[in-house]
Amino acid sequence: MKLPELRIGKLVAKMPIIQGGMAVRLSTARLAAAVANEGGIGLIAASGIPYEELRAEIRLARKLSPTGIIGINAMVAATQFAGLVHTAIDEGIDLVVAGAGFSRDMFGWGKESGTPIVPIVSSGKLARISEGLGASAVVVEGAEAGGHLGTDRSSRIIVPEVVKAVKHIPVIGAGGVVNGQDIVDMLKLGANGVQMGSRFAASVESNAPMELKKMYLRAHDEDDIVLIDSPVGLPGQAIRNRLSESVLDGTVAPPTECDHCLKHCSHKFCLIKALVRAQQGDVETGLVFSGNNIRRIDEILPVKEIFRRLKEEVAAIDE
Repeated sequence: MKLPELRIGKLVAKMPIIQGGMAVRLSTARLAAAVANEGGIGLIAASGIPYEELRAEIRLARKLSPTGIIGINAMVAATQFAGLVHTAIDEGIDLVVAGAGFSRDMFGWGKESGTPIVPIVSSGKLARISEGLGASAVVVEGAEAGGHLGTDRSSRIIVPEVVKAVKHIPVIGAGGVVNGQDIVDMLKLGANGVQMGSRFAASVESNAPMELKKMYLRAHDEDDIVLIDSPVGLPGQAIRNRLSESVLDGTVAPPTECDHCLKHCSHKFCLIKALVRAQQGDVETGLVFSGNNIRRIDEILPVKEIFRRLKEEVAAIDE
């Protein structure tokens, strides 16, 4: 099978693959640029970082991939969401992917600047609303995805619903996509492309420290992946460790101080600080978000090799 191009507004990606934006500081310029250089769409995770750091990351990604497609991923639940999106738009970002909540305002910002806005949705209804508000595409995430989840249903069930619900915009399937067969399966469900997070988290160019990458490879069993209640008010899929177990059994320590980084927070624990600890290599008291198919990944590979294998796997599949 030959993979189609992915068109989002005026953008044309030669490979129909968006790299998931994984925060905090896992998806930075180096990873986004490597994906963009292979013909996919690279995303910088904007949540949890200062505006000037985001500007620097976007500029570095442009330098590393002058002709590639570079976007950001930002959590709507973050207090700085509007500022992060405006900062990225000011830097000429190619597109904005937004999840962990829903914002009607962002479509106006996109229309003003000509920047494609791509919400992450988990139902046909929200996809239809998004198209009506001006979305340039939708990413459809199901229960297989890592991080914050808006549903307990499989993306394999939701994608066909969304395909029927929208009329003129691309549908990108996400959640549990780690190899060529997964990509083909999504395309056969009607998706125009896929988003892949965990496969790129476990890449050479990922900004995850080696301890965190080793943890990805150690997650082999079904009970290694758990669903916790995130302070943002959504379930979050993560790898089992000391922190996630303490959240599950109710013994997690609440924060002693608050930076007001979320619009609405349960204060059960500090989400951003837990994500930062993981990115700094503390894989026991840090929060390690991951999709449930991380269990099928057993190698840390360069992005170029990941794409080579994906294309080889897809080419071997009969249409």
